[in-house]
Amino acid sequence: MRSPSLPPDSADTLIEALRRRLIVPVQGVARADLVDHFEDDRGGDRRHGAIDILAPRGTPVLAADDGRIAKLYLSNGGGGIAIYQSDPTETFGYYYAHLERYAEGLREGDRVRKGAVIGHVGTTGNAPPDTPHLHFAITLLTPEKRWWEGVPLNPYRALR
Repeated sequence: MRSPSLPPDSADTLIEALRRRLIVPVQGVARADLVDHFEDDRGGDRRHGAIDILAPRGTPVLAADDGRIAKLYLSNGGGGIAIYQSDPTETFGYYYAHLERYAEGLREGDRVRKGAVIGHVGTTGNAPPDTPHLHFAITLLTPEKRWWEGVPLNPYRALR
Protein backbone atom coordinates (compact mmCIF):
# COMPACT_ATOMS: atom_id res chain seq x y z
CA MET A 1 0.00 0.00 0.00
CA ARG A 2 1.37 3.41 -0.96
CA SER A 3 1.83 6.05 1.71
CA PRO A 4 -0.07 9.32 1.44
CA SER A 5 1.70 11.97 -0.59
CA LEU A 6 1.72 15.73 -0.99
CA PRO A 7 1.15 17.81 -4.12
CA PRO A 8 4.53 18.30 -5.84
CA ASP A 9 4.74 22.07 -5.08
CA SER A 10 4.12 21.47 -1.35
CA ALA A 11 6.72 18.70 -1.22
CA ASP A 12 9.23 20.89 -3.10
CA THR A 13 8.75 23.77 -0.63
CA LEU A 14 9.24 21.47 2.38
CA ILE A 15 12.28 19.78 0.83
CA GLU A 16 13.89 23.15 0.13
CA ALA A 17 13.38 24.24 3.74
CA LEU A 18 14.95 20.99 4.97
CA ARG A 19 17.88 21.23 2.54
CA ARG A 20 19.04 24.42 4.22
CA ARG A 21 19.17 22.90 7.71
CA LEU A 22 19.87 19.14 7.57
CA ILE A 23 23.26 17.43 7.65
CA VAL A 24 24.10 13.98 6.30
CA PRO A 25 23.41 11.76 9.33
CA VAL A 26 26.45 9.48 8.95
CA GLN A 27 29.87 10.76 9.98
CA GLY A 28 32.30 11.08 7.07
CA VAL A 29 29.71 10.65 4.30
CA ALA A 30 29.53 13.51 1.79
CA ARG A 31 26.31 14.69 0.17
CA ALA A 32 27.77 13.70 -3.21
CA ASP A 33 28.03 10.07 -2.03
CA LEU A 34 24.29 9.69 -1.44
CA VAL A 35 22.12 7.54 -3.73
CA ASP A 36 18.36 7.95 -4.19
CA HIS A 37 16.55 4.77 -3.09
CA PHE A 38 13.28 6.50 -2.17
CA GLU A 39 11.13 5.08 -4.98
CA ASP A 40 12.76 1.62 -5.05
CA ASP A 41 10.22 -1.20 -5.19
CA ARG A 42 9.88 -3.29 -2.05
CA GLY A 43 7.35 -5.77 -3.40
CA GLY A 44 3.67 -5.38 -4.09
CA ASP A 45 2.65 -1.76 -3.96
CA ARG A 46 5.34 -0.80 -1.40
CA ARG A 47 8.21 1.55 -2.01
CA HIS A 48 11.37 2.01 0.04
CA GLY A 49 10.44 5.50 1.23
CA ALA A 50 13.96 6.19 2.53
CA ILE A 51 17.61 6.23 1.53
CA ASP A 52 20.29 3.77 2.59
CA ILE A 53 23.61 5.37 3.51
CA LEU A 54 26.38 2.77 3.36
CA ALA A 55 29.21 3.04 5.88
CA PRO A 56 31.44 0.69 7.87
CA ARG A 57 29.82 -1.02 10.84
CA GLY A 58 30.11 1.15 13.94
CA THR A 59 30.40 4.48 12.08
CA PRO A 60 28.73 7.22 14.16
CA VAL A 61 25.16 8.15 13.20
CA LEU A 62 24.49 11.86 13.73
CA ALA A 63 21.30 13.77 14.47
CA ALA A 64 20.40 15.29 11.09
CA ASP A 65 18.70 18.24 12.78
CA ASP A 66 18.12 19.68 16.23
CA GLY A 67 15.19 18.07 18.00
CA ARG A 68 13.96 15.49 20.46
CA ILE A 69 14.31 11.71 20.61
CA ALA A 70 10.68 10.63 20.27
CA LYS A 71 11.19 6.86 20.42
CA LEU A 72 13.94 4.26 20.77
CA TYR A 73 12.53 1.25 18.95
CA LEU A 74 13.57 -2.36 18.56
CA SER A 75 12.03 -4.80 16.09
CA ASN A 76 13.29 -8.26 15.17
CA GLY A 77 12.49 -7.60 11.52
CA GLY A 78 12.10 -4.27 9.79
CA GLY A 79 14.44 -1.59 11.06
CA GLY A 80 15.94 -3.53 13.97
CA ILE A 81 17.51 -1.07 16.40
CA ALA A 82 15.99 2.27 15.41
CA ILE A 83 15.49 5.87 16.52
CA TYR A 84 12.61 8.22 15.81
CA GLN A 85 13.51 11.90 16.22
CA SER A 86 11.34 14.98 15.76
CA ASP A 87 12.55 18.43 14.78
CA PRO A 88 12.16 21.25 17.37
CA THR A 89 8.69 22.23 16.09
CA GLU A 90 7.49 18.61 15.71
CA THR A 91 6.77 19.30 12.05
CA PHE A 92 9.19 16.66 10.73
CA GLY A 93 10.11 13.18 11.89
CA TYR A 94 13.45 11.50 11.20
CA TYR A 95 13.83 7.72 11.27
CA TYR A 96 17.25 6.09 11.71
CA ALA A 97 17.24 2.28 11.34
CA HIS A 98 19.47 -0.84 11.22
CA LEU A 99 21.69 0.60 13.95
CA GLU A 100 24.34 -1.51 15.64
CA ARG A 101 23.59 0.28 18.91
CA TYR A 102 22.39 3.57 20.37
CA ALA A 103 24.83 6.21 21.60
CA GLU A 104 25.68 5.59 25.23
CA GLY A 105 23.15 7.21 27.55
CA LEU A 106 20.62 8.12 24.82
CA ARG A 107 17.06 8.18 26.18
CA GLU A 108 13.57 8.88 24.86
CA GLY A 109 12.73 12.53 25.40
CA ASP A 110 16.36 13.68 25.15
CA ARG A 111 16.94 16.95 23.32
CA VAL A 112 19.66 16.55 20.69
CA ARG A 113 21.65 19.03 18.66
CA LYS A 114 22.34 18.63 14.96
CA GLY A 115 25.56 16.62 14.59
CA ALA A 116 25.33 14.88 17.98
CA VAL A 117 26.16 11.15 17.89
CA ILE A 118 22.91 9.24 18.49
CA GLY A 119 23.87 5.75 17.32
CA HIS A 120 26.17 3.61 15.20
CA VAL A 121 25.72 2.08 11.74
CA GLY A 122 24.85 -1.62 11.75
CA THR A 123 22.86 -4.41 10.12
CA THR A 124 20.03 -5.11 12.58
CA GLY A 125 16.49 -5.95 11.51
CA ASN A 126 16.08 -7.06 7.91
CA ALA A 127 19.33 -5.46 6.69
CA PRO A 128 21.71 -7.82 4.86
CA PRO A 129 24.42 -8.86 7.37
CA ASP A 130 27.20 -7.99 4.91
CA THR A 131 25.90 -4.49 4.08
CA PRO A 132 26.08 -2.14 7.07
CA HIS A 133 24.09 1.00 6.40
CA LEU A 134 21.79 3.60 7.87
CA HIS A 135 18.22 3.49 6.60
CA PHE A 136 17.15 7.15 6.88
CA ALA A 137 13.61 8.42 6.33
CA ILE A 138 11.89 11.79 6.75
CA THR A 139 8.18 12.32 7.34
CA LEU A 140 5.96 15.36 7.57
CA LEU A 141 4.26 14.58 10.87
CA THR A 142 0.47 14.62 11.13
CA PRO A 143 -1.26 17.24 13.30
CA GLU A 144 -1.39 14.62 16.09
CA LYS A 145 2.46 14.58 16.14
CA ARG A 146 2.68 10.78 16.37
CA TRP A 147 6.21 9.51 15.72
CA TRP A 148 4.87 6.54 13.73
CA GLU A 149 2.64 8.57 11.35
CA GLY A 150 3.43 11.01 8.61
CA VAL A 151 3.74 11.76 4.93
CA PRO A 152 7.07 10.49 3.52
CA LEU A 153 9.47 13.05 2.06
CA ASN A 154 12.46 12.06 -0.04
CA PRO A 155 15.61 12.39 2.14
CA TYR A 156 17.85 12.26 -0.92
CA ARG A 157 16.33 15.49 -2.22
CA ALA A 158 16.59 17.10 1.23
CA LEU A 159 20.25 16.14 1.70
CA ARG A 160 21.64 16.79 -1.81
